Amino acid sequence: MTTIQTDISANGMTLSISIEGRFDFSALPLFRSAYEKQQPQPKAYIIELSKADYLDSSALGMLLALRDYAGGNTANIRLKNPNADVKKILVITKLDELFEIE
Repeated sequence: MTTIQTDISANGMTLSISIEGRFDFSALPLFRSAYEKQQPQPKAYIIELSKADYLDSSALGMLLALRDYAGGNTANIRLKNPNADVKKILVITKLDELFEIE
């Protein structure tokens, strides 16, 4: 089971999305609505991964879709606190070159 929670900064400029559990295809509608429902569109995104214990190829696709939505090469997206296994997947797939990982 995947839980996705959002928190928007007081000024509305930064959206934090926390993912808990398996970040896989079943999370697609929740993840997409988490960022698409915010109006006006935030300027920065923080994806909190400390409680995500699994990431599959569809999750990688969701992160790339968010990147496109947020401005492509100019997108400001940080992936925070991935565990060792999740970080390894991000590095192997070279997503560490497209996202800031903290």
